[in-house]
Formats: sequence, C-alpha cells, structure tokens
Amino acid sequence: QMRLVESGGGLVQAGGSLRLSCASSERPFRGYAMGWFRQAPGQEREFVAAISSSGDSTYYADSVAGRFAISRDNAKNTVYLQINSLKPEDTAVYYCALQITPAQGMALMSDPLRYRYWGQGTQVTVSA
Repeated sequence: QMRLVESGGGLVQAGGSLRLSCASSERPFRGYAMGWFRQAPGQEREFVAAISSSGDSTYYADSVAGRFAISRDNAKNTVYLQINSLKPEDTAVYYCALQITPAQGMALMSDPLRYRYWGQGTQVTVSA
C-alpha cells in the first residue's frame, strides 16, 4: 500500500506561481514513475505532467508545457510540480499518482489507468 499526500495548493492571482509537493512517508518513490493530474468542476480528470523513475524523462500536456515543471527528489521521497504563469483555467484539484509498472513514452505516462496509487488532491484556484 502506498499513501500519497499532496500539498502546496492555494488561491493565487493570474500570472502567479505555486509549487505543489507530493510525498509518502510509508514507502520510497524510487523506482516508480510519477504523474500529476488535475480535475476541474464538471470536467474529467486530465493529465498534466509525468516523470520517469530516474527523473531523466519528463512529459507534459500541451496546455501546460513551458509553464509547468515536474521534478523529483528521491532522497526526500517527494515529487514536485512547479506551476508558473497561472491562468484561471488552471483552477482545479491537482492529484499526484504513482505507476507500479515500468513505462515510458507519452501515451503510457499520460494514461490515468496505468497509475495505481493516488493522493487526495490539493486545490489550486486562480483568480482573474
């Protein structure tokens, strides 16, 4: 079992920045690919970003590429999502997730069905 806990969400004005964190104190992240997804009210959960187990490969949705950056610190058992130049349409609950089967490539890394464990989410609200 793996419990993931997100933090760092909040209310921010358009153009601002936030850094989201995802941590687990129960088992190490090392060896697992991690992803961030988000869900806005009335919409389906969508892929945001993912990072390989080593951190060498990252993947981004077109809507956030160039504004968001995913990173990981395996020593701290934490994955981060730096979100910059926030827009009102970025308002959503942001979830981190963990894959237990090896994967690479955008198709596999962006598929929510491949992620076994999910956090409870952290709310990001962007005001115009």
